[in-house]
Amino acid sequence: MELAAVYKALGRKRSCDLVKGVSMGALRTFGVYGAIKIRSRLRTLNRRKLASIAPRLWDRIQDGDKGLERDLTQAVLVSNIPMIVSVLDLLGIEHDGNGFFDKDGDYTDKFSEGWEARVVEHCRARFNDDLVLLYVNHLGWEAGVLDSPYLGKPAAVGQTDGE
Repeated sequence: MELAAVYKALGRKRSCDLVKGVSMGALRTFGVYGAIKIRSRLRTLNRRKLASIAPRLWDRIQDGDKGLERDLTQAVLVSNIPMIVSVLDLLGIEHDGNGFFDKDGDYTDKFSEGWEARVVEHCRARFNDDLVLLYVNHLGWEAGVLDSPYLGKPAAVGQTDGE
């Protein structure tokens, strides 16, 4: 599964809404600011400008810009470290306290059947649903345990165009 498929499944509006939540402070703290500035093709990067070009970024991801899809996903996720920590704790995946874990580790036993639904249910009251879905899919992509985008309940699957 490619991350572009996740963005496509979420749709343009929902994907763009995720970009609007990116924190410039988090980008600087976690060393993603420069990459996002370059990938976004902005001379000056700030939250307002990033949000305004989000539809163009979505188009570029759909056109196959793998670097952008990876870096933009990182930008959204580092802006939401508490959710990542909560998910990793729930799954029992050891991490450094900031949600970073050994990517070369074997975590297959942590992804038992239904792990995605457990994560969504666990996060439902505290975090944005689309953010949780992005992370579930990103984690599944990193671990190689998802073959297609997970969008939760079947009703959400029909919301592919997001407009």
